[in-house]
Amino acid sequence: MRYADPSANRDLLGNRTLLFIFICAFALVTLLQQILYGRNYIKRVKQSELFDRWRSLQMCKWAMNISEANQFKSTLSRCCNAPSFLFTTQKNTPLGTKLKYEVDTSGIYHINQEIFRMFPKDMPYYRSQFKKCAVVGNGGILKNSRCGSEINSADFVFRCNLPPISEKYTMDVGVKTDVVTVNPSIITERFHKLEKWRRPFYRVLQVYENASVLLPAFYNTRNTDVSIRVKYVLDDFESPQAVYYFHPQYLVNVSRYWLSLGVRAKRISTGLILATAALELCEEVHLFGFWAFPMNPSGLYITHHYYDNVKPRPGFHAMPSEIFNFLHLHSRGILRVHTGACSCC
Repeated sequence: MRYADPSANRDLLGNRTLLFIFICAFALVTLLQQILYGRNYIKRVKQSELFDRWRSLQMCKWAMNISEANQFKSTLSRCCNAPSFLFTTQKNTPLGTKLKYEVDTSGIYHINQEIFRMFPKDMPYYRSQFKKCAVVGNGGILKNSRCGSEINSADFVFRCNLPPISEKYTMDVGVKTDVVTVNPSIITERFHKLEKWRRPFYRVLQVYENASVLLPAFYNTRNTDVSIRVKYVLDDFESPQAVYYFHPQYLVNVSRYWLSLGVRAKRISTGLILATAALELCEEVHLFGFWAFPMNPSGLYITHHYYDNVKPRPGFHAMPSEIFNFLHLHSRGILRVHTGACSCC
């Protein structure tokens, strides 16, 4: 008489379970690979389509659509209002204000007499003050563009994060600067928080002559002290350059606005913030050096910046999404995006 092994069914069930798990895992990995490949394929197709559409747009002469531009500027006026809130001023941030930070929303900065005196009495710029403005990004698409003369011809020029404008680059990027932003991380990394030698930082700012210096002092608590030191440095060297600080509520409002248009990022770029402000302060806005792809519209590989090829921290900005929005505004005649060689002067 044969006896059945009581463990046989358990072993068989265990083997089947393992086999089932293995098949499911393999299917899951395959599916993920297909999804990732699909995403990359979609990205390539979208980028290719973008380049084709952009080349078609460039074949037509750009013209400002005053009706569209005014309508868009009215929207910005309601949501953001750069002529009143781009900078912290004595008018919009009175003495004793408990100012909320942009990101560290639980943090509050008490505006005391010393800080209050650093603020301008009111915004130095008003709505549509300037006829033609240039907002200059740092993209590699500016390299060999010969856009320097056209940038210099603008009535007002914004630049981002202390970019080099030495003789080596002037033919492409120009020299004229009216406002230059400074990311506090640059001060921390390159100039040791201005806690020691301050002259090297002062000399860098002199390259921009009398340009105003703009900092996000109230972005988070870490930015405040180092941003305020910039004002002390320029005062110590008796520099005529003005120092301004972004109003944190303006930055919050601008981020919310672009989020509503699909720009989902940990933080929007300084270039997008300046372009948004320029649309309210200027009649006509021209963007230079704004591009988010490793190839230009002609399919040629370009460096990330016009002065180096250092990539940004991944996942912090949503540059392709920002560029898509700029190109859409270009197609509507609201602003002009320059991506090719300039011929004007």
